[in-house]
Amino acid sequence: METLLDIAEIMQILPHRYPFLLVDRIIEFEPRQRIVGIKNVTINEPFFQGHFPETPVMPGVLILEAMAQTAGVLMYHEVTDHRTKLMYFTGLDKVRWRQPVFPGDTLRLELTVLRIRSRYIKLRGEAFVDGQLVAEAEITSLLVDRESARKATARQRTAPPAATEAS
Repeated sequence: METLLDIAEIMQILPHRYPFLLVDRIIEFEPRQRIVGIKNVTINEPFFQGHFPETPVMPGVLILEAMAQTAGVLMYHEVTDHRTKLMYFTGLDKVRWRQPVFPGDTLRLELTVLRIRSRYIKLRGEAFVDGQLVAEAEITSLLVDRESARKATARQRTAPPAATEAS
């Protein structure tokens, strides 16, 4: 299994950082068509402290996030200056979790493009452990301008609280 992008190279592309960077390497990549990433699941993951300490299981939503981050590598490749953009989830469809994922497992994250536009992408994602399908979903995401997102966040923080009717 050849590594096309290692963790250091992924960190130059994705804005995510520990403990929320959930893809360790990229092993296959066909621009605008397909990408395959690897996530090594270790007992040191912070989420295992509470999910579930006696029987640690990777939260299913984080498997979906790992798929989305792998898709982000593909999408950011399409952008001239990816450092000025953020990729937001806009939808999840046909989500199914088939098997639990445990510490020591290696997730193989396979994403195939269903539709791609300049700012929009829809993909079919599948996660495998030892060749067994553990999760699947259709994922849609939107590429937004990072500065616009930052300004919108700042406006939300400074907005006065909504008026409430006195009882």
